[in-house]
Amino acid sequence: MSYVKRSEIDVSADLAALIENEILLGIDADHFWDGYVALLKDLVPENRALLAKRDELQSQIDAWYTSHKGQTFDVEAANSYLREIGYIQPAPAPFEINVENVDPEIATVAGPQLVVPVMNARFALNAANARWGSLYDALYGTDAIEGAPSGKGYDAARGAQVVAWARAHLDQVAPLANGSWADVQAVEAGETLSITLGDGATTLANADHYAGYRDNGDVMLRVNGLLIEIKINRDSAIGATDPAGISDIRLESALTAIQDCEDSVAAVDAEDKCVVYANWLGLMKGTLQESFNKGGKVMTRRLNDDVTYTAPDGAGVTHPGRALVLVRNVGHLMTNNAIMWNGEETPEGIMDAVITVACAMHDLTKTDGLRNSRAGSVYVVKPKMHGPEEVAFANTLYGRVEDMLGLPRNTVKLGIMDEERRTSANLAACINAVKTRCVFINTGFLDRTGDEIHTMMQAGPVIPRGEMAQSAWLGAYENGNVDTGLAAGFTGQAQIGKGMWARPDDMADMLQAKIGHPKAGANTAWVPSPTAATLHATHYHHVNVTDVQNDLRARPHASLDALLTPPVMIGRNVSDEEVTRELENACQSILGYVVRWVDQGIGCSKVPDIDDVALMEDRATLRISAQYLANWVEHGICTKDQVEAAFRRMAPKVDAQNAGDAAYSPMAPAFDGAAFNAARALVIEGIAQPSGYTEPLLYKARLSVKQAAK
Repeated sequence: MSYVKRSEIDVSADLAALIENEILLGIDADHFWDGYVALLKDLVPENRALLAKRDELQSQIDAWYTSHKGQTFDVEAANSYLREIGYIQPAPAPFEINVENVDPEIATVAGPQLVVPVMNARFALNAANARWGSLYDALYGTDAIEGAPSGKGYDAARGAQVVAWARAHLDQVAPLANGSWADVQAVEAGETLSITLGDGATTLANADHYAGYRDNGDVMLRVNGLLIEIKINRDSAIGATDPAGISDIRLESALTAIQDCEDSVAAVDAEDKCVVYANWLGLMKGTLQESFNKGGKVMTRRLNDDVTYTAPDGAGVTHPGRALVLVRNVGHLMTNNAIMWNGEETPEGIMDAVITVACAMHDLTKTDGLRNSRAGSVYVVKPKMHGPEEVAFANTLYGRVEDMLGLPRNTVKLGIMDEERRTSANLAACINAVKTRCVFINTGFLDRTGDEIHTMMQAGPVIPRGEMAQSAWLGAYENGNVDTGLAAGFTGQAQIGKGMWARPDDMADMLQAKIGHPKAGANTAWVPSPTAATLHATHYHHVNVTDVQNDLRARPHASLDALLTPPVMIGRNVSDEEVTRELENACQSILGYVVRWVDQGIGCSKVPDIDDVALMEDRATLRISAQYLANWVEHGICTKDQVEAAFRRMAPKVDAQNAGDAAYSPMAPAFDGAAFNAARALVIEGIAQPSGYTEPLLYKARLSVKQAAK
């Protein structure tokens, strides 16, 4: 890699060119680099001290549990010790966040949220364009309704099922004054909405559901803040057979989309980071596009235009055609060789903060066209922070970035990912540390479980992974996150989010289960695809999240004692068969993800599990699997030899699952490649990994593969 000298640091030549020639907007390059050096001098020591504090607390917790090994767990004594060492901090006095210039997609309207690797331009565009989706398409091509299309062409019987489901949905969420949407013969839109049935005319039962109409006759409805577009086109294949000429029903779907620089990407060096930043810059400029071959034709994907329609009072309305995009920066742990200082790599989190915000200035200066934030804000999701001090450090970091770039204070809004145990235990104090920036908290079961296992490593063997969802700490975690957000005044100002649906092909199950998220008081929840976003949007038609949140304020706050009760097995024997099954499930999952990450740089994809069911996997799922097995080895539930044997049994299965990939390199029978060795190390060396994170070993393995390929 070639470097150029900038101020007192060495910067990858490619990154320097990208920043100086394309990213910087109205900022002198020398001023920018001098500011970057000042940032490093002031904040790198604090960053290192915070990481050392993590290690110190973990050592103290390990020692306490080791000294109490074999004793009945005493939650009062344990929590007293956690307070003594500063792990649990005093709760702040009652407060509410006070955040200005927040877009309605975050502050006031509830709806689905996509998370997508920004390193993949096509995926990034798909997510940004997932603001609108066809309900007909989402139902027709998935298992959301029983059966599947037959034949190669359009299946009219399947189409009839789709239409029936969609019309029934309208009857439930935007009912007519009388009759059913299934019997509509004609729709006429203007100042009022007139609907013809077989036995006469009607209109909507609730006039507030009528939002307006488009010039081509399409009708706009609004339910719980979300638009529904009823498309009228008697010349289309579907509309020609519909009595009312309805050709489709399009839903406002992914209101927001997190463009991810972290868990779902494999960005380990300057080359990778340039791709990440260039794609994010393209989104902020509105110029990102990607060409690809589909069915023998070259297709080019661009950002969608806005949606325009006329309100009932005759006023013209311009509504976003794209999801409001947030950017997830990396956490405080990792460094990167893209920028070197005194011969050492510099923190990747600081680099992400400076460069992604600098890219967003291209959006902030717009007054029309393809805008992201109409309120003039930059939305950053910050993951893997441990407790209030680390959140306060993030507040300092982004404040310094604003000063460096000449932006008003609190232009950058922050999302706190509640995925580390120390953050969960001190969530109110974490929010209070960024109360003028905080627009997002969420729960992430997988990373949070990984940190639960790592933190409680010496407390005993954890329960089997399949039982974790029923453990006491998890319920307290999910409810406590909502309780804390509501107490901090999130309603009308910020998002309370829930985690990912990990089975992208199982939409019927998602429709049954994921309505639980808005019912739990979450005004957003993660989905794995634009299709899933459209289907999940129907849940927000049924549930008014603001009403739910207002009701939930009356319940008692979730128990801190339950939150901090470790999910360990006391006096329980695990059969040999169960151990073998758990080993093989976890080893197969680890290998399936790691081999793509290390060998091909794929950070997120559908990875078949041991039963060949496709699951969305990223570093969070890897972290829990690795820490789970490391814990069982530590407590003698299984041995290192058994883990090694399971990896060797599962490698041929993973090889077979990837047999159709021409770029894939088999792990068996040699079992000595970088990917296989990294997978094994994630378990065998799992306890020694900082907070149980997977990044240090993955980065090292991926860098070795990239270097060998040069």
